[in-house]
Amino acid sequence: MQIEVLKSKIHRVKVTGADLNYIGSITIDIALMEASNIIEGEKVSIVNINNGERFETYAIPGPRNSGEITLNGPAARRVQKDDILIIITYALMDFEEAKTFSPWIIFPNEENNTLT
Repeated sequence: MQIEVLKSKIHRVKVTGADLNYIGSITIDIALMEASNIIEGEKVSIVNINNGERFETYAIPGPRNSGEITLNGPAARRVQKDDILIIITYALMDFEEAKTFSPWIIFPNEENNTLT
């Protein structure tokens, strides 16, 4: 049996932009993507703490150490600059493997930089 479990989480990042005229996705600072083990094109779930919106899109890398978190395309309508988000990914795995799996969870600072 396989189950879906938390794989990665970027907890509480600030929206830096919203670009309605882009084809879609969320742009995430590549340093945050690497720290949380999210890869380009990976499906992500977004939770907006400010308004309760929950939606899905895919990740694209932004400039390293820029702190960029930009919602693109239709998702841009679900956020405002400075909203606080949680970005989550999930993975399918064997039930027994899931019992010992440890997800990548990061807690960026107020400038959306990883803490070392």
